[in-house]
Amino acid sequence: MPRALQEVVFVDGVRTPFGKAGEKGVYAQTRADDLVIKCIRELMRRNPGLPKERVEEVAVAATTQIGDQGLTLGRLAALLSGLPKSTPGYSVDRMCAGAMTAVTNVASSIGVGAIDIAVAGGVEHMGRHPMGEGVDPNPRIVAERLVDESALVMGKTAENLHDRFPELTKERCDAFAVQSQRKLAAAYDAGRVQPDLVPVATRHAEKGWGLATVDEPPRPGTTMEELGALKTPFRPHGNVTAGNAAGLNDGATACILASEQAATELGLPVRMRLASFAFVGVEPEVMGIGPVPATEKALAKAGLTIEDIGLFELNEAFAVQVLAFLDHFGIADDDARVNPWGGAIATGHPLASSGVRLMTQLARHFEEHPEVRYGLTAMCIGIGMGGAVIWENPHHADYGTDGTEA
Repeated sequence: MPRALQEVVFVDGVRTPFGKAGEKGVYAQTRADDLVIKCIRELMRRNPGLPKERVEEVAVAATTQIGDQGLTLGRLAALLSGLPKSTPGYSVDRMCAGAMTAVTNVASSIGVGAIDIAVAGGVEHMGRHPMGEGVDPNPRIVAERLVDESALVMGKTAENLHDRFPELTKERCDAFAVQSQRKLAAAYDAGRVQPDLVPVATRHAEKGWGLATVDEPPRPGTTMEELGALKTPFRPHGNVTAGNAAGLNDGATACILASEQAATELGLPVRMRLASFAFVGVEPEVMGIGPVPATEKALAKAGLTIEDIGLFELNEAFAVQVLAFLDHFGIADDDARVNPWGGAIATGHPLASSGVRLMTQLARHFEEHPEVRYGLTAMCIGIGMGGAVIWENPHHADYGTDGTEA
């Protein structure tokens, strides 16, 4: 029997403030699952027109699925968030693209009509669960030379990218990092970031109770001189430093996806429409190049070119991987369309949660830029992958058409 496909829309997204990993971080003694639960509850509070029983799936990503990030987190988070016991859920792991994959997974289910409304997100508590905790990589992957040993250390893969593209100098990376810090500070000053942050109550055995209301990692006022003095921990006299890469962070995100028909029926906001997405594999030793072929594939699937993309939210795992992307597509390092509010170098990158941060921010950019029809969210992924999602702006005059109307 023929089935009609459904358009998939992004309804709303939120995130916790991102914290620094470790005992001095704001979430040092806060459970990981409580962070994502807070996000889901806030989504439901902000969208009272959405009956809880209409949420048909909850997909939650975590890179290190152990302890309070384990045990089919999507299902447990659904229960603890107050959704009905009839709401199923599951966990996702695609390293840094966990939340991005949670979104595309549920979007695919919506697209074929299996469900109409879902929640997707991600969480990473890198203070409690460092990347790689408890894992046992098969030794054959190195012993049989399927990958170089450097492929298993993300900072080393970034140094490898510098080797492959020597024009991506440390000076360019440091300048990009300074710009990221500056743009985030400006966005905070303008009140642009705060609307999507969910305040989180925290408690600590020694420090007592607290309230996280802003991101902890940013270092506004960072200078080139300061970055130039930092150590290069992944290689003597290397290029990658703590200043031109994302840090180790704790935080969570969540969003609501729906069929366009269901959103219209319930009066839910339509902030973006999913146009296409793609995930690809690349050489694990240079995983930072992953967003390039992923974007090329997503563009081809959508029948678009890079010139059609008016806004970019690129995850800044390392400055060098963003610059590799920009160089490939002929985009200037300081192009105003790229990461208008800065990126992960300033904001933080709690691994599996970051994909939804990119999407939530792109939705905000769309509201401010109705002249832009398409935007891109993209990121590199550990063990040699890249992910890209293209979105359409519902505020654009040609939204929902083929753009050829007079």
